[in-house]
Amino acid sequence: MNTEAKKSNVSAGEIDALTIDTMPNRLTFARMVSVPLVVFLLAQHEFHYDIFATLVFIVAAITDYYDGYLARQMKSVTIYGKLLDPLADKFLIVVVLIQLQALERIAPWLVMILICREMTISSLRALASAEGVIIAAGKGGKLKAAIQMVSLPFLMVNQTLFGFFPTHTIGMVLIYVSLFFSLSSLLTYMIDFFCQLHKKRKARRAERKKEQS
Repeated sequence: MNTEAKKSNVSAGEIDALTIDTMPNRLTFARMVSVPLVVFLLAQHEFHYDIFATLVFIVAAITDYYDGYLARQMKSVTIYGKLLDPLADKFLIVVVLIQLQALERIAPWLVMILICREMTISSLRALASAEGVIIAAGKGGKLKAAIQMVSLPFLMVNQTLFGFFPTHTIGMVLIYVSLFFSLSSLLTYMIDFFCQLHKKRKARRAERKKEQS
């Protein structure tokens, strides 16, 4: 019976959750590998290298959508994918932000706030998991990530194209918009976390009182 069940699962196209070599995971790995390449290209301080870096970044950003899409369509959602996909996104955005700050294309305080926000969210998620509290990703956080993915290529190009298209100005406007959603989504996440934690603790106290009575 076990053998037949395994065969039926394989025939249905299901992949074990601990499988690492899947097409979605390959896209995620490619996105992670692209990070040092983008940094290297930006570090050359030449316009055509900036363009190459921007193109690599855009392709990497596109894989962020397709790895999740393919994982759902191919029924190949894995533990490694759940771990690496958000890490790859953060690596791509955070490292490029730091490199752009080093190139003096974005203010250090902006980068510090954006990175500290990501660290705070990661810590809260770890604490929520330890407390058994589940908080779904909000629209503000997703919108923040999407805006950052769009804004960074403009800052990477860092030129006034065709004499009237100021990419740096556009990128900075978008970064400030993403900053608003970064802080507002962080506040929402913290409020949701502590509200759910309070409800969970209250429910536990009620159960203990019932057991004691």
